[in-house]
Amino acid sequence: MTLEEFIKLFAAEFDNTAEDVFTAKTNYKSLDEWSSLVALSIISMVDEEFDKRLTGADLRSMDTIEDLYNLILTK
Repeated sequence: MTLEEFIKLFAAEFDNTAEDVFTAKTNYKSLDEWSSLVALSIISMVDEEFDKRLTGADLRSMDTIEDLYNLILTK
């Protein structure tokens, strides 16, 4: 999966944020819609799409969507 494909999947987990807000450098934790519920959705999406386990600590330790993508690739 490419970074661009991951960004689209990541953006799909947000209901009220415009898709054009999401880029590789987006700091997802600064988005108004970011919440623990969205975080759980991201963890679930990564499990389904990559068959890899993300933790809340993983999400907290990353800043951008690209950082998170790179972390997933190393798991």
